[in-house]
Amino acid sequence: MADRKTESLHSSIGLLGISAGSLLLAAHFYSLPRAAPLIPSTALGVLLVILSSLLAYAGIRRSLRNASLFLSLCLTISVFWCGYGVVFILGGQGVLNDTGDLRNALVPGLVTFTLALLIIAVVGFLCREVILAMIASAVSLASAHEVAMHYSTAFGSSAVACNYMIVCLVGGYFALGRILYFLTKEKIALPGTDLAKKKTHEQIQSTSGNVNHFAVTGLVLNMLSASVFGCRLVGVTAKLFIGQVPWLWAAGIYQIGICILSYRAMDVLMATFFGFTSILKFAGGYCLLYPIWQPEEPSFPTPFLVVFSILFVVLALFLTLKSPVDGLYLLFYVAYCIALACRPKGFFEGGPQGVDVAIFVASALMTLIHLYNVKASAKIPTGKDAVKALLARSSSLKLREGTDLHAPYLGYSKYADAEVLGYACSVLASFAITMTGDPHAPLATVVIPWVVVAGGILKLLGGSVAFARGKTLESSAFILYAVMWIIWGLTRYGGLYGTTRSFHAAVGIIAFMLFNGFIVFCTLFLNIAWFFYSLTFLLIAVSFLLDAIHALPAGYDIAATLIFGLVSFYCFLSALFNSVFEGSCLPMGRPIVQLSGVGGGMTKCLHLPARKASSVKRIADILKNGGTCGIPTDTVYVLVAACNRPDAVEKAHQSKRQAQDRPMSLWISSLKQLEPAKHLFAPLLWDFMEAAWPSPISVVVPRGEWVDFLGMKDSAKYVGTPQSIAIRIPDCSVTTHLIDLVGPIVVTSANPTGEADTTHHNQVYAKLGDKVDAVLCDGPSPENIASTVVDCTKINSGNIGFFRVGIIPKSQVLQILEQVQKKHRLIPNSGTCTTKGQEEHLNHSHAVHNGVGMAASEEMAPLPSPDDGCKDYTRL
Repeated sequence: MADRKTESLHSSIGLLGISAGSLLLAAHFYSLPRAAPLIPSTALGVLLVILSSLLAYAGIRRSLRNASLFLSLCLTISVFWCGYGVVFILGGQGVLNDTGDLRNALVPGLVTFTLALLIIAVVGFLCREVILAMIASAVSLASAHEVAMHYSTAFGSSAVACNYMIVCLVGGYFALGRILYFLTKEKIALPGTDLAKKKTHEQIQSTSGNVNHFAVTGLVLNMLSASVFGCRLVGVTAKLFIGQVPWLWAAGIYQIGICILSYRAMDVLMATFFGFTSILKFAGGYCLLYPIWQPEEPSFPTPFLVVFSILFVVLALFLTLKSPVDGLYLLFYVAYCIALACRPKGFFEGGPQGVDVAIFVASALMTLIHLYNVKASAKIPTGKDAVKALLARSSSLKLREGTDLHAPYLGYSKYADAEVLGYACSVLASFAITMTGDPHAPLATVVIPWVVVAGGILKLLGGSVAFARGKTLESSAFILYAVMWIIWGLTRYGGLYGTTRSFHAAVGIIAFMLFNGFIVFCTLFLNIAWFFYSLTFLLIAVSFLLDAIHALPAGYDIAATLIFGLVSFYCFLSALFNSVFEGSCLPMGRPIVQLSGVGGGMTKCLHLPARKASSVKRIADILKNGGTCGIPTDTVYVLVAACNRPDAVEKAHQSKRQAQDRPMSLWISSLKQLEPAKHLFAPLLWDFMEAAWPSPISVVVPRGEWVDFLGMKDSAKYVGTPQSIAIRIPDCSVTTHLIDLVGPIVVTSANPTGEADTTHHNQVYAKLGDKVDAVLCDGPSPENIASTVVDCTKINSGNIGFFRVGIIPKSQVLQILEQVQKKHRLIPNSGTCTTKGQEEHLNHSHAVHNGVGMAASEEMAPLPSPDDGCKDYTRL
């Protein structure tokens, strides 16, 4: 119910946000014929930008729970209004003063979103998403009417306003439906307004899995950037200028967001592709800004664009294995990079603009295919099954599939691995700086976007994702190199220090070299590829240093960048192979220096996220087959083995180097698992355990014949002491579910004897990763304190002791005992009469041992005599 209300809230925020923006635009266009518009352009632009961020939030938050057409609609209109609002701000500030500037600035975006929203509307009507389809079609018609209004006076602004009013009416209908839905406690729901209803399993199955629901928005963004330059070629716009930069940079910013969300959707290849295209969008916006301070158009570095086309080719080959249609689509960007490399003025010439027109058409078709395949049950064929069938015949290449496709390096991660993009950005940034610029006109060559965006921003993204996956060293290196590329790219190619080299820049570079030296040392324990990757970056840093002090030898910087670029390209290929295929087709190598507990990485043991039921089932299967695993609990992490596998119990004892004074304990999920041996437990002890659990209280009970029911056989000697055994039911749903699947388990702390308790799955992995079969990962422990261990071997005589006082204090344990004893003594029941020995026990006051030699006594209330003269005991 809570999830449904959350989904309904996000749906309501999104659609009401669209209605609010449409109301603003309707008021604007109705008042447009007046001398003074009702809403000033700057204010309208700011409001649209604010609403665009709200729509992005609503779409993304809703998509995390239930992917639908709503996501594509919200994100598409969010991008539309973001660029649209910034254009209005520029117009309000007097930047677009020339005749036709507003038209030239608005039309590329309006053309793109007319077609994109029309595609969403068509798919919406086909899939019976009527409200969303009506909104998309109305906004699409409004954009089409606005384009016509700019080119013909026969079309008035009222037609545009009417379309936006339709959106407002649909939004009002939706708002009315939600109000009735909640006021009537979900009894009345207007048709089409119950967007948060639960879907059947088949519907959820059809819209989940490995499908990247964010790819549709990424393809729309590719349409937007292509439209800016394609409209210039076909004559729809008269020139390329600053007014079109908002569309390009809004597309670039959103494309980086789509890249991150694609990693969240576990789609490495499309995330890498969207990262690549975001670089082109920022570079296009930079080129349109350049004429502001220089009259001539900037030139492009040929080596960079050639390398960029090679990276697109490699990515297209690997993406073809997933979907041949997507692989063919990437070939348009290969042609685009080649066209840019062949024309010195790049985006401003006809060749690249012609490819932009082709990209616009191809992106529109791909948007239709992806959106329809996400929503509809009947799919448009993309050739995916044919490639799978072809590769199934190959013995050397096997696609990586299944639950371990994106298994994190350490523990649970919400993101796929971003190392492919990180290495590719190193290649791009290194080849971009092979172009030596003119010191008197450093901005005349387009280098800053390639270095700052590729080497800096996207590398920071890769470092952040690597850190989320537990790759601390790799993330540190990516972040350090990103900062270096950003600072040096702006300093060297932005003309910040001119022709005189700065001493302060040299000092900063030396500091970076010291940090990188530490990373080079650490990579000795990682693998060979990373060692050479970090070592060759040191050559780049030396090149920066020599250039800063004006002592750079001729050809040294080119040689250093070529070496670093080739090493980065090998790492890029290796990461691609390892993410797509099983096995190590292009290995990263072993650690140069191997230490115990350091390195090894993925070769140690499985690490599965505890948030997935499938992971718990896999851990249960491992335990049933005689394995040992580290699992989270309600306190600290523990090492467990199944009781009915004596070999596993002995293995757990040996892997821990278990000391005799730290015996292993027994955990169950319910007292029903001990029900066959219930007659062997004292009634007071049984009721105390029932009242105390589930909780972080371990109860030490006398050893007896009941142990034989657990199936431990000879391995029972490793559990408890010859006189007693500690039992517990943990207060953790994951752990108890696991025990339900496996049966009773033996438990010990997940750390070598004598060391501190482990409070994170990374610690378990580091300390026992080579001695256990799997680790169930759930992040930091909810508590850093172990359980309270209570000695109940003499509970019938009124004495309990404390071997260890943990998270549960003594007072709480004593309170539980007192309540159980009172029920045994005071609550009459028509059950069985107590024995003579039990009657004597119930009649005397009891002392409680405090674990350190002192006693605490509690005087019990006088016992009332039942009418039948018999004292009863009651089980809770």
